[in-house]
Amino acid sequence: MNASIALQILPHADTNAETVRIVDEVIDYIKSTGLHYAVGAFETSVEGDFDTLMEIIKKAQLIAINAGSTKVSSYVKIAYAPEGNLLTIDEKIKKHQQ
Repeated sequence: MNASIALQILPHADTNAETVRIVDEVIDYIKSTGLHYAVGAFETSVEGDFDTLMEIIKKAQLIAINAGSTKVSSYVKIAYAPEGNLLTIDEKIKKHQQ
């Protein structure tokens, strides 16, 4: 692992239920990648190879549009270390999990 991202997808939708449905489709895609991830209340964190994570960000936008959103805003945080040595998701949050 040489990168990690925190990705928040904000689809334009008419109802909260529709927003959740679209976000769930994006999360299902992230799950399908086989990468380590953690879903939070505002964003999903994913760790892996930098190029793979950049593709996930791109595809997440397309999934939201294909799921019915007319537009989508995304907020992305990226940690990148070409030689590795990043803190993992588990190292960052394990002590805070109940």
